[in-house]
Parts: sequence; structure tokens; C-alpha cells
Amino acid sequence: MRFYLLIGAVSAVVTFGLAILVFRLSTKYRLYPKIRERDVHTRPTPRLGGVAMFAGVVIAVGIASQISWFHLVFMNPGPILAILGAALIVVLIGVADDIWDLDWVVKLAGQIIAALLLAWQGVQIVSLPIGGLTIGSSGASLFITVLAIVLVMNAINFIDGLDGLVAGVAIIANGTFFFYSYLLTKFTSPTDYFNMASLITAVLIGACIGFLPLNWHPARLFMGDAGSMLVGLLMATSAIAVTGQIDPGTLGRSQLLPAFMPILLPFAILILPLLDFGLAIIRRLRAGKSPFSADRKHLHHRLLDMGHSQLHAVFIFYGWTAVASVGCLLFFVLQPYWLAFVFLGVGMLVCTVLTLAPLTRRKALEATVQLAPAASLISTEGAVLDPLDQAGDQQKV
Repeated sequence: MRFYLLIGAVSAVVTFGLAILVFRLSTKYRLYPKIRERDVHTRPTPRLGGVAMFAGVVIAVGIASQISWFHLVFMNPGPILAILGAALIVVLIGVADDIWDLDWVVKLAGQIIAALLLAWQGVQIVSLPIGGLTIGSSGASLFITVLAIVLVMNAINFIDGLDGLVAGVAIIANGTFFFYSYLLTKFTSPTDYFNMASLITAVLIGACIGFLPLNWHPARLFMGDAGSMLVGLLMATSAIAVTGQIDPGTLGRSQLLPAFMPILLPFAILILPLLDFGLAIIRRLRAGKSPFSADRKHLHHRLLDMGHSQLHAVFIFYGWTAVASVGCLLFFVLQPYWLAFVFLGVGMLVCTVLTLAPLTRRKALEATVQLAPAASLISTEGAVLDPLDQAGDQQKV
């Protein structure tokens, strides 16, 4: 565990230092776009934070390759090099989009190329942990892998609209996933706790932690498409790498539910990004627009329209992510399972109340406003008063 913490710390420190450098250079040379109609921020802000995150990831992985404890991860360098190569592709595409606003077809093509590179080097879904089910053919495996990676990248990209949102959600979600992958490896291979999924997750958590101080509200630096697609790519890669590590055929009935965690947990930690992505696709197709056209109707925009502040909206996303991901993890570590159901139920109830709180306050205020004029028309002596005169008297007082 301490070596994972070390590598995560390296990623955090490098990302933080380079993020400051990127911010200063972007400010000096005005490397930031104009504010768009759908943007929430009110001043031009640099969007190249993803470059610092990518550098933190690369340097941390490079240092990990020199630690003997990770020798199994780097014994076959192909997958790791493919991950870094795919990350470089999406970062370059993202930087170009942040500067020149690329067409969505170009971005999608770059994402597909990155996913194909990963699949070509063996980072793909070959089997699913459902009774030892194996994907029917190499073509089907390739298609599902590319689809999953592109889906996650776009889902994360879609929620990147508030200060600190993606970085914080990624820290919570990947923190949960790290503990799961670590415990799963301990369960399936007790003699060697070091694996690619845990390493990539630890490095990603470190990069997000290092970037978050400059991205916290009010943000001085955005991760941009380069950062959000990098986060999505690495999250998808970790989930794919851990899939198939557990064979349900070796488990008893009491352990059957944990066998589905490689499938359930990635969906749990991405529940809000995937929901936002799905709603956006449906909404835009119904309007006859491209599914990748931008608008101001994402979930975080709706929270702001409900009356939440930026910080409140971000914390609500954090809460929902924590409840879904931690609740799902509890099914793997707790018995009996009803304790996990209790956590999920209570957590979802609390998050629902906090999410709908502005609507409740608004209804209460509207009811008060409707009653106030009627009450103000009658004085204590039964005389009818003019509300305007009464307002003038109050101002005089």
C-alpha cells in the first residue's frame, strides 16, 4: 500500500507544480478562450490544466517502473506504453480543442484511435465475470472495448462544467475503485498486491489531488477537454484491466454478489456522468441536433437553475458519487448485505433532500408571498390599507 501512496504523491506533487507553471504561462501569453454562452464562470480562464495532469501521470508511471515491487506490471511493457500513448493522443486532441474548438467528428475520431491503440496492445474486455462468460469473438471484444472507453471519456467530459467538479468526483470514485481493486487482488492473488489497475488508479487520484487546488472555486485553471478526456480514459482503462480477475465459479453462494463488482462498480462510480451523458444524447437527438453539440442543460446547469450555488452543486455531485460508489463497495466487504442496503437507502435519501432543498424553500417563499398581500390589506382596526402606502410607511420607519 505504501508504494501506491508514494506513486500517488509523486503524481500529485508533479501535477501541482506544473499546474502553477501552466497557469502562469497561460496568463502571460493569454492562452485562454473567450467565455461562451453556456459557461458558468464570468472571467476568461486558462483551460490547459490537462497538460499538467498528463505530465504528472507520465512521471509517476516512469518512477513506478523503477520500483521492483511493480515488476509484474512492467514485465510486459506493451499495455503500459499503450495507455500512455492513448493518453497522449487524447491530451493533444483536447489541447487543440481547448485552443481552436475542433469539430466533434475530429474529437470522436481521436478518441476512437486512442481506444483502438489500447485494444491493440491487449487492454480490452476479453471476458466478463458472469459465470465465466467470454466475449464471442475478437471483433466483438474490440467493439465493446472501444465503445466502453469512448463512452466513459465523453461521460466525464460532459460533466466538466463547474469548478472542481470532475477532479473531486474522480478522487471519490477512483478512491473507491482503488480499494476495490486492491482488495480484489488480495483475494485472488494474496502473494502479489501490485497490478496495473491499482497503479493507474493511484496515479490518476494523485493527478486530480494535485490539480484540485487550482481548480477549486473560484478556479484559476481548468483541466479542459484534455484533462477530462484523460480522466475518462484512465478510469475506463482501470475498469477494463480489473475485469475478469475473479471467477464466479470458484465462489460460494454467499460470495456471489461480489463476483459482479467488476461490472457494477464502474457503473456505480460513473452513475452521474453516464446519466448526464444519456440524457444529453436523447435531448439533442430529439431536437434534431448532433449528439455532441454543446448546450446549457446538463445536470450541473439544472442544479444551478434550481437555486444551488456552484459550491452546493459540486458538493451534491460529490455526495451522490460517494453514496453510489461506497455503497456498491460495501457489498464486497460487508456481510450481511443488508448493511450495504441501509447505507444506500439513507445516503440516497439525504442526497435527495439536499438536491431538492431549493425547490422546497421556493415553494415555502411563494406561499408566504401569496399570503402576505391579503394579510397586509387589513389593519388591526379592520380598516383596509393600500399595500403601497404600507410599504411607504415601512420605508419611513
